[in-house]
Amino acid sequence: MKRVSGDPRRCVCPGSYDPITNGHIDIIERASALYDDVVVAVLHNPDKHGTFSPQERLDLIRSVTDHLPNVRAEAFGQRLIVDVCRELDAGVLLKGLRGAVDYDYEHPMAVMNREMTGVETVLLPGEPALGHYSSSLIRTIASMGGDVSQMVPAAVLEPLIQRLKNH
Repeated sequence: MKRVSGDPRRCVCPGSYDPITNGHIDIIERASALYDDVVVAVLHNPDKHGTFSPQERLDLIRSVTDHLPNVRAEAFGQRLIVDVCRELDAGVLLKGLRGAVDYDYEHPMAVMNREMTGVETVLLPGEPALGHYSSSLIRTIASMGGDVSQMVPAAVLEPLIQRLKNH
């Protein structure tokens, strides 16, 4: 069995965060209560077309997590998340789960990441009332004029609507 690598008091919460949702905030806030240092890692997914630039995503994340002193957001481009964990000396990857489909997707990656590097993955169930939120679904609803005000933080709503109007 591989020994956990990195600092077990530091976790990385990876994602594209395009845009950050209230479901993301739920997981980040709960992670901040569990870990001394939480890094919200904005990664580039080559399979997704970004609505916001990585810098814009960082700015939005920082604006809605500034009440959490042990949380910071950083962009890492297109990289393996285990390499990010090594760079940050983080011993834990923390992922939010919306349901069984997320678990089925995350489980093999968690096992592989641990096998490759010793980094452990903690799968944190999301708040059930927020379980249907996804950035892509929220973007679709907002682009068609739907009300997403209960799905994203207030600081994200206007930039999201403006960006989608211009697309």
